[in-house]
Amino acid sequence: MCERYGAGSSVAVRSSATAEDLPEASFAGQQETYLNVHGTKAVLDACHKCFASLFTDRAIAYRQHNGFDHFDVALSVGVQKMVRSDLATSGVMFSIDTESGFKDAAFITGAYGLGENVVQGAVNPDEFVVFKPTLKQGFKPILERRLGSKKIKMIYAGGAKLTENVAVPEELQQKFCISDEDVLTLARWATTIEEHYSAVRGQYTPMDMEWAKDGITGELFIVQARPETVQSQKTANILRHFNLKETGNVLAVGRSVGEMIGQGEANVILEVEQIKLFKPGQVLVTRRTDPDWEPIMKKASAIVTDQGGRTCHAAIIAREMGIPAVVGCGDATELITLGQDVTVSCAEGEDGKIYEGLLDFEIQETSLENIPETKTKILMNVGDPEKAFSLSHLPADGVGLARLEFIIANHIKAHPKALIHFDELEDLLVKKEIAELTHLYENKADFFVDKLASGIGMIAAAFYPKPVVVRMSDFKSNEYANLLGGQQFEPKEENPMIGWRGASRYYDPNYVGAFALECKAFNIARNEMGLTNIIPMIPFCRTPAEGRKVLAKMAKHGLKRGENGLQVYVMCELPSNVILVDEFSDVFDGFSIGSNDLTQLTLGLDRDSALVAHIFDERNEAVKRMVEMAIAGAKKSNRKIGICGQAPSDYPEFAEFLVKNGIDSISLNPDSLLKTKLAIAALEQNLNR
Repeated sequence: MCERYGAGSSVAVRSSATAEDLPEASFAGQQETYLNVHGTKAVLDACHKCFASLFTDRAIAYRQHNGFDHFDVALSVGVQKMVRSDLATSGVMFSIDTESGFKDAAFITGAYGLGENVVQGAVNPDEFVVFKPTLKQGFKPILERRLGSKKIKMIYAGGAKLTENVAVPEELQQKFCISDEDVLTLARWATTIEEHYSAVRGQYTPMDMEWAKDGITGELFIVQARPETVQSQKTANILRHFNLKETGNVLAVGRSVGEMIGQGEANVILEVEQIKLFKPGQVLVTRRTDPDWEPIMKKASAIVTDQGGRTCHAAIIAREMGIPAVVGCGDATELITLGQDVTVSCAEGEDGKIYEGLLDFEIQETSLENIPETKTKILMNVGDPEKAFSLSHLPADGVGLARLEFIIANHIKAHPKALIHFDELEDLLVKKEIAELTHLYENKADFFVDKLASGIGMIAAAFYPKPVVVRMSDFKSNEYANLLGGQQFEPKEENPMIGWRGASRYYDPNYVGAFALECKAFNIARNEMGLTNIIPMIPFCRTPAEGRKVLAKMAKHGLKRGENGLQVYVMCELPSNVILVDEFSDVFDGFSIGSNDLTQLTLGLDRDSALVAHIFDERNEAVKRMVEMAIAGAKKSNRKIGICGQAPSDYPEFAEFLVKNGIDSISLNPDSLLKTKLAIAALEQNLNR
């Protein structure tokens, strides 16, 4: 190697045991690795230490826990040329989503310097999610980018000390450590490596890999690949869903690992020498973990760390042990008190939360065996992109309603016009908050487009290639006003529920620029990410003429109906949509009945008013006749028609009424999907459909 690379070359000395990297047990970090080793004597010394690490206390304890015989395990040592990632970046990636087990996503993490900090969880890395199926087709489907803090990096050190950690400059912390092209290259490699090992083993084998970029040559390398050990071992036919039944004071927030809930007395331990103080069932709160902590990790009800990302040591072991973990909190060890009762929730999306007190929660187990097929398509209502991968395991035929409002309110938070006209904002406090929110973007409107495209893309990818109907924004003016900067751009309306909302905004000179941002986000998701299963849907469209105006604006911004398979649906939620169903059929490709608004406008009541709430009932005969007319009219015009309102989720008899009238699809809330699908299957059998 020295002849090939030069006498002063540095190498990595890495152990590889026969019981390591098995599909059912990772043995993550049990044996030693030495980086930046120079010269024959130092290499031999490092080799001896690697062999000896087969019998450290932690390695013995891990084998004992996993049922491996201590003397059936052998170890070899690999000597690798060092990739100069100390001058660039490195990280860990998986060919599967580590939290949900979604098979079509590659999950990539990265930070500056040598990779040990990412593996051990000493830094909060950048994170990227890439959709593999359309990546193979030549698209660029980076579904999500999440900036990590990356406060330190490991570099070469002189003398006996081989490596050291140094601070990363602030300006680099605020940038992604690798380019989009590097992310896509790594994702392609992850896919290739997964396909190779799946072929060798004769079964699907998701992979866990380490990568490094050489700061001198600019080349990317894969330095390790092993089977993923958690999601690949799960029983596919049983879904477990944790649901927090109450909320409380949030003590700390980090990255969720495990989609579970755990609780108990917090034990804040800062040094490994103190682990003897840990008691079974407690919540372990610490800065970060390494293999020395594993004897107590398996006894914990949950794990909370200040440092680390979703591929760090604490995250990997928590998944293996089947316990929830919240990593990368930053200051959990300062905010959580020794002996304090806490609830650790990883069941609310990507943000894991540590609540004060022992909160009530439930666990629902669902068997997916023997779920019958139905002629009526059973779709799902999905709001939160962070839950889409998990929801994709349910037996749905696609998504009947994905709402942009959730993405805008929870992930963007700012009014689109406040981003377009950022320099003209009058409220300086709001301007400061938006500046912090969008600090990665010189053009603030690009923040809106990127976040919206990411949210749409996550949901569409989760159910690809099944249809995903995404309703374009349907905030009312008072709801838009509540977004950051919204007060400056929104009118005061007496009754926003039937005011300036939906289609009427999209072509209005006062909003058309904001609508262009929505169209641009749809374009990115469909044309750059390759997610052509996305079907835009127009809400609150009062007349066919209004529909044509909206389609013209969409075409102007690259969303031309019929081009690249683009269909555009319309909400059927106004009496005019029902009465003129034949004319609306000339404008749009399909309908989705919004039973909430259709009930409100058929019965002439404001569904936000408590004074008339008792009259609101989708099962009212007038509403049912409207629904019957809509279904019959759409069928006559050879248009698809479904329903995405609340009624079929709440009332089984309403779902039965829809099936009897021949509706094409019913979109349900996730918690009612299985029971309603079973009921509809039985009904169709009785009706001989």
